[in-house]
Amino acid sequence: MPARIVITGAGGQVGRFLGAELTARGRDLLACTSVQWDITDPAAGDDIVAPGDVVINCAALTAVDVAEAEPARAYAVNATGAGNVARACAARGARLVHISTDYVFGGDFDGAPRPYDVDDPVGPRSVYGQSKLAGERAVHDALPDATVVRTAWVYTGVGSDFVATMRRLESERDEIEVVADQTGSPTYVADLVGALLQIADDPGAPPLLHVVNTGPASRYELARAVFAGSGADPERVRPVSTDKHPRPAPRPVYSALSTARFDARYRPLRSWRDGLGAALAELN
Repeated sequence: MPARIVITGAGGQVGRFLGAELTARGRDLLACTSVQWDITDPAAGDDIVAPGDVVINCAALTAVDVAEAEPARAYAVNATGAGNVARACAARGARLVHISTDYVFGGDFDGAPRPYDVDDPVGPRSVYGQSKLAGERAVHDALPDATVVRTAWVYTGVGSDFVATMRRLESERDEIEVVADQTGSPTYVADLVGALLQIADDPGAPPLLHVVNTGPASRYELARAVFAGSGADPERVRPVSTDKHPRPAPRPVYSALSTARFDARYRPLRSWRDGLGAALAELN
């Protein structure tokens, strides 16, 4: 019988989609919002986690610029909170799948950039990335058998994520400017959730995995693909440098992830273009 899945951060982007997918599959599920399980409280998980559960920790402060302005809050959730979840799992004999980020990498290469492997040196540039890296370490300190899943540029296409924003701007403006010098791994939330469930159902899951739709893309390339997939002229998207639109928190210039370790054990994810096409087909 499949284990019960416990979701932290069930009100967030990934948590909502994950909960809906588990419900659709008829799985035994306990979905906890931040009100129901405040992971910054060391004792909050004591009466929630049960032996044999698989906890998927979706709770995080993911607003990169907010984290830069409020580092104490970022570390409380992303680092200390992650450790609290791991300790609750360790105490109850539960497994843990913890979600992390490509922002643990700095994006600096001596030569030509290439997608980061799981064992490549980390070097986060922002408070967000630093707090998430601290969370990875806190998780494995408390529960060495936990699986940390790094993902990147996750979108649903609704709300305020990058793809949703591009869809909105396409209807509002004749032209838009998008940075062309930031490259990563756009990841459709449905594909990420499918991968998380493969991992959750695998008691021997590796301790560290990268899970993204395959192939690197710049923000500019992604925006053009959104326009094209929505039936709009991609030439309306104009490339600019990051310097043209500075943000409070530094972003990696390059943070695409290699899924080689994931692909060797699980069903590989599709390309980012195919994932985006599927997302837009659902939305349009």
